[in-house]
Amino acid sequence: MSHTTALQATSNFYSAHAAMRLLRAALGTTERLWPALAVRAAYRLFGTPLPLRKPGSPTSPGSAWRTERWPFEDAEITVYTPLAQPHGPAVLLLHGWGGHARQMLPLAEALAARGLRPVLMDLPAHGGSRGRVSNLPQFSRAIEYATARLHAQDSAPHAVVAHSLTANAAAHAASRGLATGRLVMIAPPASPHEYTRLFAQVFGLSERTRAAMQRLIEAREGVLMRQFEPPAVGPRIALPTLVVHDRGDRINRFADGEAYRDHIPHAKLLATDGLGHRKILQHADVLAAMVDFVDGPAP
Repeated sequence: MSHTTALQATSNFYSAHAAMRLLRAALGTTERLWPALAVRAAYRLFGTPLPLRKPGSPTSPGSAWRTERWPFEDAEITVYTPLAQPHGPAVLLLHGWGGHARQMLPLAEALAARGLRPVLMDLPAHGGSRGRVSNLPQFSRAIEYATARLHAQDSAPHAVVAHSLTANAAAHAASRGLATGRLVMIAPPASPHEYTRLFAQVFGLSERTRAAMQRLIEAREGVLMRQFEPPAVGPRIALPTLVVHDRGDRINRFADGEAYRDHIPHAKLLATDGLGHRKILQHADVLAAMVDFVDGPAP
């Protein structure tokens, strides 16, 4: 996928919201008149999940699911487990940036049909979880925390399956010894730094402002963005890993999935065509392949 395509996809994502167009103009004015304030405003906007959640919109995956709310940092994590629990091992399913737990329902149902116990989760500031802002490092910490809590409840996840940016976070957590048996990464991005660059281009921000925003994120989170990239995390991941990526993904490049395949020892890549970034979460053959990997014999 070309850089232009990635830029256009990012631009479309933000320009779909009228408020974002106004913010672009306001940020440009602020950058000229008060650069330090522009950096803080960009930091806040970069950490705001879009689309914004609508008041009163349903958050639970349905009445067949039990809801638990776990306080986490200055927000919370919301965990959903089936009321009718299958007897097999638990599998933690994680939506992407701006997403919600319901997007992982098709995979949850496919896992339950195989006798596995799906566990859905709304990450901080997403779905039914409190919070206004979040970021990639917090996602990684949330995955580690949720996995530890599940272990404490005798529901240790046999596998973690994550989509998009959260796949990047899950890879980082796995490189730090995440307590699970397998990892499935669906449409992962390879470079958080690249996305800050796209964000800056969409909002017309200078490289100086972009770099200052990145330094602010890294200073507050205590981790550098390059520590999330495949060359940094891949060699330290000891889990059997499946990467699932569509060749025509317009959000995260297919080459990003290939990079994880190349840097994670013995990782497998399932390449698809025509499913893009989100339909890949619903296609029956893809779901079956992921269930087979999660439920298959140890490599």
